[in-house]
Amino acid sequence: MRIRIIDAFTERPFAGNPAAVCLLDSDSWPDEAWMRDVAKETNLPMTAFAYPLPQGADADWALRWFNPFIEENFCGHATLATAYALHSDRGTPGSVRFSTRSGILIAHTGEDGTVTLDFPAARLRAIPVPEGLGKALGAEPEAAVGTGTLRDALAIFGDEAVVRSLAPDFSALAEVTRRDDIRGVVATAAASDPSSGYDFVSRFFSPADGIPEDSVTGSAHTALAPYWAERLGRDELTGLQASARTGLVRVAVRGDRVHLTGRAVTVIDGELLDSFK
Repeated sequence: MRIRIIDAFTERPFAGNPAAVCLLDSDSWPDEAWMRDVAKETNLPMTAFAYPLPQGADADWALRWFNPFIEENFCGHATLATAYALHSDRGTPGSVRFSTRSGILIAHTGEDGTVTLDFPAARLRAIPVPEGLGKALGAEPEAAVGTGTLRDALAIFGDEAVVRSLAPDFSALAEVTRRDDIRGVVATAAASDPSSGYDFVSRFFSPADGIPEDSVTGSAHTALAPYWAERLGRDELTGLQASARTGLVRVAVRGDRVHLTGRAVTVIDGELLDSFK
């Protein structure tokens, strides 16, 4: 069985966020324990499994995501990586609909090879800064924003440099997120230099789910996009996720939808032996 490791939200290898992609030659899911074992073996932020659906179905492919610890409900970078793999195989631009635990998600690959994800926008609301969050992050946010069913908390800072310099206590941060049923904490600030090529920065922490810091988090941008669009007065922006690998996400707010656009590159293309299935 073919397995690819694809770096998403980047156009150069060893940057962006890596995902393993397995396009299954079947009409149903394999054993879930096997998929979990594959995700543990790849030991990447996410491993995506997909199989083609019959004509007439609501979507073109069924898609699931696993990290080494849990099955994820929503993952942007592994969806982009899967769409990129499908585009690499068929060699033509076009759209693909994925049936997922978060509903039907659409990805469109353009003539230039960029992939645009059409995702529902998160529903934002101001919330009190969770108790202990500032101490766990190493700096006190100016404000916090809840994201509804996405279950992330945006921690708003007034200075890009503060976001970049955060050195969280991951054990303490995991306690905060478990206590308040938060999937991840998204530290974010406006770009300090308008000529930098990006409009806002972010970092994503989810230590309770085994991801101390994620490299580039597509799903988090479904909340970052509407938040910064309102703050900055523009509906098309570019976000820089300031992780060690870094990655750029172009975002566009379209009503209750968010378009996330990025590139990807395959760094490993190999075979997963069926004998271990």
